[in-house]
Amino acid sequence: MLSRRLDSLAEHGLVLKKKIPGQKGFEYFPTKSCHELLPIIRSLGDWGMRWARSNLTEKDYDVELLMVYLKRSIIKDQLIGKETVIRFKFTDIKEYPDWWLVVSDDDIDLCVNDPGKEVDVYFTSTVKTMADIWMGDTTYKRATREDHLKIVGDRYLTRNITAWMANSIFTDLPSAQNI
Repeated sequence: MLSRRLDSLAEHGLVLKKKIPGQKGFEYFPTKSCHELLPIIRSLGDWGMRWARSNLTEKDYDVELLMVYLKRSIIKDQLIGKETVIRFKFTDIKEYPDWWLVVSDDDIDLCVNDPGKEVDVYFTSTVKTMADIWMGDTTYKRATREDHLKIVGDRYLTRNITAWMANSIFTDLPSAQNI
């Protein structure tokens, strides 16, 4: 149903649909007319996140969607050098448990096959743990302290991850349960 709605938005010129290179999914980008709707869309997102977050089950966490969001969350100018390679290992999935983000001056590539490059930061966790961190329901430090997350890499990159990988725009939004 969501795919049909997104296709309809693309047909009507509200979003641009682009294939994700090397992946089976698509990315959607707002057009100029859609930008005028962004305050309304943001309000709907706020409402949805307040009321849906408390009802999520393990089946609702999608690694592919999470990785697309993490890719979009990279703040390239906060990384040092021409290239940074970040590897994610998800312990709770069998198909495609390993993901890489290869960040260069020109682009950010999302890979499910080893790109054969030296890894700068390794993350090992469940999909839910990474999603909870990205959504602001927990922190990197808390997840690490509680043994839900393992991070290995250069101290410059691992001590303040949110400086180069932003959390969701909904991070500070409380759940409807907390209102």
